[in-house]
Amino acid sequence: MVFHIILFRPRADLTPEETGLFLDAIRTAARAIPSVHAFRIGRRVRHGRGYEQAMIDDYPYSAVIEFNGIEGLKNYLEHPAHEELGRRFQDASEAALIYDYEMEQM
Repeated sequence: MVFHIILFRPRADLTPEETGLFLDAIRTAARAIPSVHAFRIGRRVRHGRGYEQAMIDDYPYSAVIEFNGIEGLKNYLEHPAHEELGRRFQDASEAALIYDYEMEQM
């Protein structure tokens, strides 16, 4: 499996309308792109462990998108729905980290 992992911090001045358009683009991409096996978004949780204080930057949101292989990821990245999502993401984000990983279940 290949995972597209995104950590992001939205702009502080993001309007409700911009937030809605961004969320709509996420929903559209998750449903419209056939190679997406799973699409999850979430908010960071804190529970008091020491490693939380070691984080230099805070990324309060994440997205994890799962594909059956690297070709699925490539198809996702080239799909028109991702193009719209990417544009909305750039507009909405103050900072982000994006990584791709090939993983196996243990």
